Amino acid sequence: MYHQQPYYQGTHRNLSEGEIKVIGEGIVTIQPDKGSVKLGVEIENKELMKAQTDNAKAISSIMNALQQIGVSAEHIQTDQFTIYPMYDYVDGKQIFRGYRVEHLLRITVSNLENIGLVVDTAVEHGANRVSNISFQVSNSAEVYRVALKKAVEDAVKKAYTIAKSFNLSIVPTPRKITEEKMALREPSPLYEMQMVKAASTEIEPGTTEIRSVVTAIFITN
Repeated sequence: MYHQQPYYQGTHRNLSEGEIKVIGEGIVTIQPDKGSVKLGVEIENKELMKAQTDNAKAISSIMNALQQIGVSAEHIQTDQFTIYPMYDYVDGKQIFRGYRVEHLLRITVSNLENIGLVVDTAVEHGANRVSNISFQVSNSAEVYRVALKKAVEDAVKKAYTIAKSFNLSIVPTPRKITEEKMALREPSPLYEMQMVKAASTEIEPGTTEIRSVVTAIFITN
């Protein structure tokens, strides 16, 4: 669904120069059609080799399970891999506690209806970290052009409204028009879960706003 806010604060005119300067805004509200999620395994053990081995087995199990539900291999990428020692501090002394091995994958999901299934499947096969679920619009450039057209139309309407208020007419083609920076507003939920357990996960992508702003100067007759 396309949506446009008809007015934008900042419209003004300068009669002494015979110009009307306006700011036009166009907004398109659209539902994302693809997403991604970061998930993986965090394992602690006093022995580094044991921690690495257990982590690798869990990651392999997750990757195989995801491919079985239709996630292609090219949509599964390592996002982060870290190994670091852990210490406790007792009476001001540093005491070695073991190692933590963390391997996080970035999963791209082309069908948003499956993103909950991806999370559930990963958790069922050993994932204990799920974070940073985000959503995107695949044809954002095309949608932005729609927003840009609305912004130009909005600027023209504002210029005519101002001119009419002063019993003036304007040249239909603006003397100058400037496209401002594109703005993409994604109210995407971020999930930060550690040591999660398998459950039926429902994830709603919400909507994304793609906004365009133009500044236009019209000549009055």
